[in-house]
Amino acid sequence: MKIDKIRELLPSLGTPSYLFDLDAFRKRAELVKQYFGPQIGLCFSIKANPFLLGRLPEVFDKIEVCSPGELTVCERTGADMSTIIFSGVNKGYADVERAADDNVGTFTAESPLHLALINDAGIRRGKVFDLLLRVTDIKGGSQFGMSEECTLDLIRRRDEFKGVRIVGLHYFTGTAKRKAKPIEKECDYLMELTARIRDELGFTVERIEYGTGLAVDYFSDNADAEEEERLASISGKLRELAQVAALTVEMGRFFAAPCGYYLTKVVDTKTNFDINYAIVDGGMNQVKYNGQLQGMQIPEILHLKARETDAEAIPWTLCGSICTTADVLARNAMFSDLQIGDVLVFCRTGAYSCMEGISTFLSREMPVIAEYSEKEGLRILREMLYSDEFNTPKR
Repeated sequence: MKIDKIRELLPSLGTPSYLFDLDAFRKRAELVKQYFGPQIGLCFSIKANPFLLGRLPEVFDKIEVCSPGELTVCERTGADMSTIIFSGVNKGYADVERAADDNVGTFTAESPLHLALINDAGIRRGKVFDLLLRVTDIKGGSQFGMSEECTLDLIRRRDEFKGVRIVGLHYFTGTAKRKAKPIEKECDYLMELTARIRDELGFTVERIEYGTGLAVDYFSDNADAEEEERLASISGKLRELAQVAALTVEMGRFFAAPCGYYLTKVVDTKTNFDINYAIVDGGMNQVKYNGQLQGMQIPEILHLKARETDAEAIPWTLCGSICTTADVLARNAMFSDLQIGDVLVFCRTGAYSCMEGISTFLSREMPVIAEYSEKEGLRILREMLYSDEFNTPKR
């Protein structure tokens, strides 16, 4: 989105606020589809940004949901329940029952307990739910998924479960993968495991849901080109994996990050020990970049000036409104005549920032959230929320 368009929309948004460019979101999804090809399905993991769900591009086949709250978002936005993959490491009885009543298209099981709960829910309803078994990280495991031994045992016992149909595997090991090699190794493992399951257990893995964890470049001047090159580098191996089972690639950050803008206003300036500080009305509680540590790396930041000057650019340290020295958004960011009242626009904040920050710390306000497209214009999705209203103890 061009800076002039953001300036035009600013009076309707105020600060702090998030603005999501739906056209950019659609173009990113279409770019991924172009590289992966028609035989590979795309799944949007809504934990990255549930506010995008109401305008999900048509190229997405599936929606990954990991909590009761995310299921509520799907219900309220009228999402097609048959496209939902109900995932998550914590699935209790009530969670499974609710998802079963919604008739979600697919469940994942990250433990034998999950399988038992989903199986029982299916039996009670006279239904058979499609189920993916999540396999834990081959590099040593984590709290997510099950060991290969446990997974194979459940497949071996598949005829015991009358309320589920085991249809395949779910595999995701983590994010921020910048090189093709680890993704290629994981695809090779899934192909080898699928063949072994077929040969040893006489079971055909019909579906694989695979999260690549493909990295986003937050601090690069050439981010779009680098990310497209990353897509190209893994597309061949993914197409190879899609030959052994129906493959759905699940991502959240990679789809959503480039479409977001975070707007925050300069409310004070000062110089301490030759360091120029600008205090903004947002902060670390509202904007987060994966890999950022106390402002040591500088993302793309647009400067909307209250007045134009010809001053030389000088370094500024940008700090938020939270009472901790850790609330530094950028150090030595170069701006020309930064003034109180100017608005700074942090780019590539479409994933996680609006959901992952410590939003209610210090009882600060929660920002406006809005979406924009050329066809439909600006739409406010959430007005400013004031956390003091729900942080005050009842008497």
